[in-house]
Amino acid sequence: MTGMWCADVVELVTDFVEGALDSLAERRVADHLPGCPGCERYVEQIRQTLRLLHGRPADQTLPLPTRAALLAALR
Repeated sequence: MTGMWCADVVELVTDFVEGALDSLAERRVADHLPGCPGCERYVEQIRQTLRLLHGRPADQTLPLPTRAALLAALR
């Protein structure tokens, strides 16, 4: 199995978190994460972002507390 670079994880992260990758790509991302704390943090930030934004219309302005939580999660 071919290794995965951090840039590959960044490119695939949304599909990974949403379970939309094929099994090989999902396994490659999952295998990369335990050895890369930066990518682990990034994946968790994307998970938190998607949880915060779930169900919100794309054109809706975020309430201040939600915006603050989102910015804190991304830091």
